[in-house]
Amino acid sequence: MTNHNKIRILPLGGLGEIGKNMTVVEIGDELAIVDAGVMFPEEDMPGVDLVIPDITYLLENAHRVKGIFLTHGHEDHIGGVPYVLRELNVPVYGTKLTLGLLQVKLNEHGLERNSDLREITAGERIQVGNFDIEFIHVNHSIAGVVALAFHTPLGAIVHCSDFKFDQTPYDGKVSDFYTLARLGKEGVLCLLSDSTNAERPGYTSSEKSVGETFRNLFSKAEGRILVATFASNVHRIQQIFDAAEREDRLVSVTGRSMIRIVEVASELGYLKVPEGLLVELDKLEKLPREKAVIITTGSQGEPMAALSRMAMAEHNRITIGPGDTVIISASPIPGNEKSVGKIINQLFKEGANVIYEPHLGVHTSGHARQEELKLLLNLCKPRYFIPIHGEHRMLLKHAELAEEVGLPKDNIVIGEIGLPIEFTPDDIKIRDRVVSGQVFVDGLGVGDVGNIVLRDRRQLSTDGILIVVVTMNKQQGKVASGPDIVSRGFVYVRESEELMEQARVIAKEAVDSCLARNVTEWGALKSAMRDDLNRFVWGKTKRRPMILPIIMEI
Repeated sequence: MTNHNKIRILPLGGLGEIGKNMTVVEIGDELAIVDAGVMFPEEDMPGVDLVIPDITYLLENAHRVKGIFLTHGHEDHIGGVPYVLRELNVPVYGTKLTLGLLQVKLNEHGLERNSDLREITAGERIQVGNFDIEFIHVNHSIAGVVALAFHTPLGAIVHCSDFKFDQTPYDGKVSDFYTLARLGKEGVLCLLSDSTNAERPGYTSSEKSVGETFRNLFSKAEGRILVATFASNVHRIQQIFDAAEREDRLVSVTGRSMIRIVEVASELGYLKVPEGLLVELDKLEKLPREKAVIITTGSQGEPMAALSRMAMAEHNRITIGPGDTVIISASPIPGNEKSVGKIINQLFKEGANVIYEPHLGVHTSGHARQEELKLLLNLCKPRYFIPIHGEHRMLLKHAELAEEVGLPKDNIVIGEIGLPIEFTPDDIKIRDRVVSGQVFVDGLGVGDVGNIVLRDRRQLSTDGILIVVVTMNKQQGKVASGPDIVSRGFVYVRESEELMEQARVIAKEAVDSCLARNVTEWGALKSAMRDDLNRFVWGKTKRRPMILPIIMEI
């Protein structure tokens, strides 16, 4: 195989984790990026706003990148695009809704003028450099989702991102089984498939079933109805509008992201809102409570989201009260269970009737379960299989499913972020690891927060800080004043005067010991104070606060 026909897949995110999805497909000397998502910070990442993939490899090969190809408009697939476009000037391909949502993000980042967005439609096939790409319609919890088929000399590489096989989708557009089967017949070199629900047996229920639940709940609710759901789930929002219209209720939308999505989806024709149904909160507040529906953000218990502020009586317009029905139409993302539970408890305390249990039918997943994952494998009949989009146990379970449908174990690859997988006519090879990993976004800073900074933040959050200030007479080489000790997050000084006095003595003895040995270098003095105070504080309190010595000269 010549270099021009070299075929490689390089995962840069989305393996062994939920979110931060990014995959690079390499054909010959050109690269295509599939998705560029974000991951929300975990508990051990204090202060971090977002986590994005490390794109060092892409920057080192910037001249080879032909474009970014987006599967759909969820944050874990498009949230990182603005950060990539700051560094790479490449076109971005996606469906109408995906690009509409991306455009809003680019506007927020000040990138609207320099971005080259190119709309594609499901069923279309385009040529971009070495890449012959076919876009295939699949269902998910957002509209405008496509799987990608990269046609190569060795067969197609099918990247089936987040998907499910909904037999009765709300918009009537079922997944394109015909194209997936055709690709399987023509020959699929490798299938990459979503593993989020690989541990769950059976089939994922239809989005239409949630609409039926809404109609039932809306018909029985006597007071005001509030529905919290993912802002990006346009079909879910449409079904809320439909249920409200049927019960002769008016609807208001609150929450920044929800308002933005409704505006964009309505403009692009994905949402059809009957005239007069959608009103401002001002007007809704004047209506009888049995005539009001509010669609809100906050289904994941986010502290600053609208539902959280309502539950804590901090929303400037909406107060939860007895008789209100609150429907949480979402399941907690792993890690959010505690914050969601806190919000539910608070809503109950305010007297609301909260409906949140999955078995009540107020939510369904957008991800395929085991039988659908097997069906995709059987349709595509891939030579090789790479499970993607999931934690490690999910990838392993998906690999087991592939074995069950007859794929040889040696042809299933549990990939790792940063490890390129190269295909030859006879087999596959794992190449040397490239630079990859996580980049933290904190405020306007991108990448300036690393593991050392996070370690310091964790230490500060658990044990606090002691600041030791010593004033030195440089000419005489003596202590002019101090040491003075300032405590923050360690102990309250007024209640621990004896401890602080002992600490001052320890710091003074450390400095005097150094000066007695003619050690006057500031770094050595600081190290001596830090080491002696660490031992003293640990012995007295079994805590390890950050100790920050400061030496001032006069």
